[in-house]
Amino acid sequence: MFPTPKPSLIPNTYAYESEPMVKPTGFREYDARWLFQKEINLMGVQALGMGLGTLMHQMGVRPEIATGHDFRGYSASIKYALVSGLMAAGVKVHDIGLALSPMAYFAQFALDVPAVAMVTASHNDNGWTGVKMGVNRPLTFGPDEMTRLKEIVLGAQFDLRGGGSYVFVENFPETYIKDLTDRPKLKHPIKVVCACGNGTAGAFAPKVLEALGCEVIPLDTELDHSFPKYNPNPEDMEMLHAMRDAVLAHKADVALGFDGDGDRCGVVDDEGEEIFADKMGVMLARDLAKIYPNSTFVVDVKSTGLFATDPELIKLGVKADYWKTGHSYMKRRVNETGALVGFEKSGHYFFNKPIGRGYDDGLVSAIAVLDMLDRNPGKKLSELRLALPKTWSSPTMSPHCADEAKYGIVESVVKHFQDLEAKGEQVTGQKIRDLVTVNGVRVTTEDGSWGLVRASSNKPELVVVVESPVSEARMREMFHAMDDVLRTHPEVGEYNQTI
Repeated sequence: MFPTPKPSLIPNTYAYESEPMVKPTGFREYDARWLFQKEINLMGVQALGMGLGTLMHQMGVRPEIATGHDFRGYSASIKYALVSGLMAAGVKVHDIGLALSPMAYFAQFALDVPAVAMVTASHNDNGWTGVKMGVNRPLTFGPDEMTRLKEIVLGAQFDLRGGGSYVFVENFPETYIKDLTDRPKLKHPIKVVCACGNGTAGAFAPKVLEALGCEVIPLDTELDHSFPKYNPNPEDMEMLHAMRDAVLAHKADVALGFDGDGDRCGVVDDEGEEIFADKMGVMLARDLAKIYPNSTFVVDVKSTGLFATDPELIKLGVKADYWKTGHSYMKRRVNETGALVGFEKSGHYFFNKPIGRGYDDGLVSAIAVLDMLDRNPGKKLSELRLALPKTWSSPTMSPHCADEAKYGIVESVVKHFQDLEAKGEQVTGQKIRDLVTVNGVRVTTEDGSWGLVRASSNKPELVVVVESPVSEARMREMFHAMDDVLRTHPEVGEYNQTI
């Protein structure tokens, strides 16, 4: 008999031993993450599975789901608790075993099942767990679905009709690898550092790159869920510096670094320079637009303005569609608009047909980088990087702001700049050329300099990013223009870093 008591909202010893424990804050905007044993227990994970199965019935989704798990020491047990809950709710579970998140997304297509539940906490520290979910391939849950799931689980509103079943899918990694590599090999030799930070990608990425014809230099590809050197996160400077050192030591053409669940890929060029994901996106857009002219690229609002101002992309008829930050939002926008690719500054890339299936896969991103190099024989990646127009960009800066206050403050900032635009007033001595308000406000002035203020999706913070194609001084002017508005709100605290 499966437990049906209402999950405890506050962890305690009794709840850990005797009833489901699920901390409400683990339900994020587009996935779920908890500290295992402190914020969720196995009975709580089982309740999550029952809730997900219940939601599938309420949404009229055929009750079949693909599931997999990453290489953390406790992930398999969490997956089986999730599976028991899904089966109690009458769902047929197709288990693909140890997997990357994009491998689980691929399973929806390969096995022809509508839903997915991937047990992973991506690059989070050891001790974290989570689930990435979706019921409409290639999309994953957004805020509406996550809110409903949270209500079902915390309210114990389960539909436990029973009749579920379980099947383990044999040799699924080979099916996934074959899908990626069943294509002509690269025409030119490319030496690649394959960095995995001891995350799950180490079991798959080197095989894929070798099958494409690369000379592969493995870097931290041994699976070790304690992450002994650094977390597998291609935005983390420790990982990027290790990639840089390996590129220079081996005189490699490129380093490709994969995050913990394999849905992102970071890039370091032959000179040891990290190419941040938005600039890498511009390079890929230049390459792909020559094959697919007049394409639309969806870009999150934190990304460089070059997608809209690069003369090469303008000449190729590219349309830039700036959209909400967050992999679920980006994935949906790419799907709805039929864009060729979506580029998110965090490194999630969404390649649509005919290149991909619309979901984020770090190996598909890596292959796109290799194909770009292969189509430009004699040119090093550093040359392609240096061919981009120069811009001066800030890091992502995050002033503290309580969750209860941050959205109201962002609304106020949006209204401030909308009023300036309506009155024809200037920002940093220039007219406002464009306002994008799909996710906070992104203010662009006549010379292409821009500043962004938005609320963080999962932390008590605001997000501030600025960039200028003119000079570092103009970038700093844009920062002060945005910060001056924020300083009218005493609830806004100190920055985690600044320029």
